[in-house]
Amino acid sequence: VRHIRGWLFVLLLLAYLFTICGNMLIFLVIRLDTALHIPMYHFVSVLSFLELWYTATTIPKMLANLLSEKRTISFAGCLLQTYFFHSLGASECYLLTAMAYDRYLAICRPLHYPAIMTATLCAKMAVGCWTCGFLCPISEVILVSQLPFCGYNEIQHIFCDFPPLLSLACKDTSTNVVVDFAINAFIILLTFLFIMVSYVRIIGAVLKIKTAAGRKKAFSTCASHLTVVLIFFGSIIFMYVRLRKSYSLTLDRTLAVVYSVLTPLVNPIIYSLRNKELIKAVKRTFWKGRKATPIHH
Repeated sequence: VRHIRGWLFVLLLLAYLFTICGNMLIFLVIRLDTALHIPMYHFVSVLSFLELWYTATTIPKMLANLLSEKRTISFAGCLLQTYFFHSLGASECYLLTAMAYDRYLAICRPLHYPAIMTATLCAKMAVGCWTCGFLCPISEVILVSQLPFCGYNEIQHIFCDFPPLLSLACKDTSTNVVVDFAINAFIILLTFLFIMVSYVRIIGAVLKIKTAAGRKKAFSTCASHLTVVLIFFGSIIFMYVRLRKSYSLTLDRTLAVVYSVLTPLVNPIIYSLRNKELIKAVKRTFWKGRKATPIHH
């Protein structure tokens, strides 16, 4: 078992380091390169910044647990981890929705786009996503904090979360399950529906473009975002929009790895590999740095 935990630690550490480096690179390049100071890249940089904090709430503790024989966390620490994980997850739902709205305006309302999607509106939308995200889980955390927990409590999960916490309570938790379902359904399903409606309209507009090159360019700007949306929402819908505490331990842990580790890991890959402008900006940024370094003979 210790041998397997060692391999898991190495794999998770490498994934975490790649996530940090990839998202930090995207964030810094977009901020430093003025050619990328447009709404689409503004939201991509905010998403990369969010992913840094999203992974920081769970992965360092998971790494520590893989090294330690005594894997413990205080109840207050567990609640804090759950709160920040859900706050940042909800913020990501709203941010991906804002990105879909940006793409919808750019493709379906191109003449009005510069007038509508100003720098001020972009900043307000980003702040709104974070604010709404951090307000969403408060009621769930308060309800869980009031539950009685009896005897030896061992969380059957890879990090603290509402479903495994509810499974430990020695009291009927049907109210918590219903409240969790209502809040999660509102956040996740509503934002996912808005994104899908935006993409139905985007696809309709793209198909009307007469040239194949024009259609390809329009689709390419949306493909990265849509890929991230499907991976992220695909896993969290199964995990959180349900009227029961848990499905199975294996399924819950697998889904948790997808949305807490895999999505933040693949985001930099998806956005960098599919985006020629971003790759050019990375080269420009590092080329500038190389040119600025004096060479002594």
